Amino acid sequence: MTDTAPAPAADRLWSVDEHLADILGRIRPLEPIELQLLDAQGCVLVEDVTVPAALPPFDNSSMDGYAVRTADVEGASEEFPAVLRVVGDVPAGGAELPAVGPGEAARIMTGAPLPPGAEAVVPVEWTDGGLGGGPATTMSARRPVPGGGLGEVRIHRPAAARAHVRARGSDVAAGDLALAAGTVLGPAQLGLLAAIGRATVTVRPRPRIVVLSTGSELVPPGEPLAPGRIHDSNSYLLAACARSAGALAYRVGAVDDDAGTLRATLEDQLIRADAVVTSGGVSVGAYDVVKEALSGLTGDEGSVDFRALAMQPGKPQGFGRLGPDRVPLFALPGNPVSSYVSFELFVRPAVRALMGLPPHDRSVVRAECTAAVTGSPRGRRQYLRGRYEDGRVTPVGGASSHLVAALAHANALIVVPEDTTSVPAGTELDAILLD
Repeated sequence: MTDTAPAPAADRLWSVDEHLADILGRIRPLEPIELQLLDAQGCVLVEDVTVPAALPPFDNSSMDGYAVRTADVEGASEEFPAVLRVVGDVPAGGAELPAVGPGEAARIMTGAPLPPGAEAVVPVEWTDGGLGGGPATTMSARRPVPGGGLGEVRIHRPAAARAHVRARGSDVAAGDLALAAGTVLGPAQLGLLAAIGRATVTVRPRPRIVVLSTGSELVPPGEPLAPGRIHDSNSYLLAACARSAGALAYRVGAVDDDAGTLRATLEDQLIRADAVVTSGGVSVGAYDVVKEALSGLTGDEGSVDFRALAMQPGKPQGFGRLGPDRVPLFALPGNPVSSYVSFELFVRPAVRALMGLPPHDRSVVRAECTAAVTGSPRGRRQYLRGRYEDGRVTPVGGASSHLVAALAHANALIVVPEDTTSVPAGTELDAILLD
């Protein structure tokens, strides 16, 4: 028989950890898809990629200069240069390579294959560039020589074997592991995939997160405010949070406090959503539209649980899944700081879980709090905005959840434990680093 822990009662305070565990327990990574390289930027690789052929695929020059035999330039100096006959040009991408024999050299460009017989490359700056004067500063255009041929070059310094030669396979060898499953594909990783010849990769796509604010008082930025109105900042804040977490964000205009309108809006958005994030309307007010619209769903409509958490800010929270595809929905409180903290604690880990990544990527450090903290509510974990630097963290602004200006100057969340109501200045506390 298997022991199963009883489900927490709906009418009690849930801990932060319980709520997050419930969310992550119901999130499943998105199904892998095959994408073209540039479309895969920011996605998570689900396959080990091995190198099909050595990179670089041939010995090549790391400099513009002359491909030579080392014996021919031994002891060369400006006073007594080695004078070699130029037998050809080797440009990058050249297919026909002139053989370099005793007393001969070939002009070679950066990235061009080392021609047969050559053992090293002499940079053009160590030569007269075939012009018969002092040290050259650049490769000259190829010029005809009276009587035919490509003329001579004077080399002023010796070169050791393999000097300025990039060896075949010196970057990666055939069969090497290029990228492991679980790698997030950024510009450098995409460059490597292209270099080894991959045109497509199999990845978990970036989650599509639909973000919308609720509230009849909300006005889009850029429009004048009538009495009693405020600008909608949450949808911009949360859409930016979703992008920062690695998702594709779709911001929807604010929805009025009407349950039918909200339900219709959500139904329209589910077709393009891997998750939905709402803000506002989850507390105990008369116009808490999200609770009104989503409480009591049944069957293919899905289900959403609303609960109180032992935290500040962000006590009211909702989480569930909507529609026949059971799209995750996060119902966050409406105050900007509450929304932001809730996203960091609950939505960001879920976005990473959808991508098939470990849910936690924020660093948590012990830091000396430079100011005293008073009035933290007993039994609730408090998250204060802070500025972290060199092992110390300073609270920014007050504890009120509407102070978005202070949030803009914070780079950490200071964590005050549930059983602590005050701490003196100099106390070490956990700090969640936000950048």
